[in-house]
Amino acid sequence: MSSFVVGATGFTGREVVRVLAGRGEPVVAHVRSDSSRADEWRQRFTSMSAEVDDTAWEVEAMTATLRRLAPSLVFALLGTTRKRARGEGMSRVEAYQRVDVGLTLLLLDAVRAAGLHPRFVYLSSVGTSERSGSAYLKTRAQVEAALRASGVPFTIARPSFISGSLRDDGRPFERAGAVVADGIMAAIGVLGARRLRAKYRPTTASALAQALVRAAFDPTAEGQVLEGEALFPPPPR
Repeated sequence: MSSFVVGATGFTGREVVRVLAGRGEPVVAHVRSDSSRADEWRQRFTSMSAEVDDTAWEVEAMTATLRRLAPSLVFALLGTTRKRARGEGMSRVEAYQRVDVGLTLLLLDAVRAAGLHPRFVYLSSVGTSERSGSAYLKTRAQVEAALRASGVPFTIARPSFISGSLRDDGRPFERAGAVVADGIMAAIGVLGARRLRAKYRPTTASALAQALVRAAFDPTAEGQVLEGEALFPPPPR
């Protein structure tokens, strides 16, 4: 099964490419052609035996690429950061709408226009809700609603904090929050609220990537929203 990974240069995306390539699966990593690190990413991904694609973010161009590649799986792992938003003169809300929503929906439109039915694996977030007071979570809910209405096979993943030593996108508060949250969730687990602890338990990019790939290849995960224990390795037997 071939995979097309969009958001491949992100913290989770690069790990998904690594996991897929490590399994010997055909994988194409999408890299923005205007990225200042495009050559670096190309070298990194090709060293993993992954292909690299730099199709422009235009519906017609992306549609043509998807028709050519005809992937069985599309991983939509897009997201922006405060640093990038500031660098492009956008507020966080504007950045969420342009990148997290706009580009993800463009990718979804291209999948439909190409006449394909790959599994669309979307990286959302725990707490996603249209009624949320968080602009970030509202944008995730917007994409989830569009995905459900699209007719495209999908799997939605809603992890909690994503942290780890590999992080290089300048999110120290998220790393610190993950540490604090892990301690709180451990205490809750001791008190007996195991489901709540599992839902909000922090994860790492490596563990999440493995869970996303595992779900992508699992027929029973189609049409499902995965969170909590579903995004962690199953207990040993």
